Amino acid sequence: MGVLITIVAIAVSGTAGVAAERRWPASAVGWARRPLVISLYTLVPLVVFFNLDRVHLNADLTGGLVVGWVAILLAVGLAWITGTRFRQLPRPGTGALISGTAVPNSGYLGYPLCASLLGFHALGEAVGSDLIVVAPCLLLIAFGAGATFGTRAGEGARERTIAFFTRNPPLYAAIAAIIAPASFAPDLLVNISRGAVIALLPIGFFAVGAVLAEEVEERTLELSSPFHPPVGAAILLRLVIAPGLLFLLSLPFIDLPGPYLLLAAMPCGVNTLLASHVYGLDAKLAAQAVAWTTAIAVLAAICAQLVWG
Repeated sequence: MGVLITIVAIAVSGTAGVAAERRWPASAVGWARRPLVISLYTLVPLVVFFNLDRVHLNADLTGGLVVGWVAILLAVGLAWITGTRFRQLPRPGTGALISGTAVPNSGYLGYPLCASLLGFHALGEAVGSDLIVVAPCLLLIAFGAGATFGTRAGEGARERTIAFFTRNPPLYAAIAAIIAPASFAPDLLVNISRGAVIALLPIGFFAVGAVLAEEVEERTLELSSPFHPPVGAAILLRLVIAPGLLFLLSLPFIDLPGPYLLLAAMPCGVNTLLASHVYGLDAKLAAQAVAWTTAIAVLAAICAQLVWG
């Protein structure tokens, strides 16, 4: 049921974004971007603080953190090489490719798919992996790529560094969560923050629909093919290389938990659009990557559920 609800929410939100852009072409994308930026300064810090404050590291989580970080850093390095050397993308395109590789859609798709495919008992491991690996990837790598490659972050290293620290409120929420005692995150507020995660889904996919519709209308985007080289590279890096590296690197050291691998194989996270719009990365490439990787991942999840029940 969780998978079905998530798929319906994605379809409805994306369709609403497309319809809004067709009805109000001059303003719909602006409407879509504003909630993304607002959520960066409100909902995302709320989710980060109240969930990270509940995490307690143990040997298994620490091992997963190390292997997960090594894998994602290697994948990000390959994304940088692909963008700068193989595809020779503009700087905003390279930043979008790095951001999409680093940040999977662990919360919006990962949690319901984990519960549906692996069972609700596996959610604890999924949450731990999400908070320890994925959240820092968003805060440090995705926003760092935005500050480094974006067109709205300033020209020099000093201006880009300032942009990283002044446009990254979730980073301060994470620092506060590490410092604060567990009593600062009562069950009620934790549950409210998880409701905020649900609220982020329609915001993100409405923006995806609106941005894609605008690009299609202006004939600058060929959504019909996922084999356009930059988009194909984003799909391969996020859905194949990133989880593949995690699996191969873990083989000699740990018995990799299923939720860790499942979350690593999730599509590009909607939060990559935050980095794109706040820092001026290639929003078109980011939206294409989110749309195609999500479609492929959802289709794979449906097939897996049909095969394995």
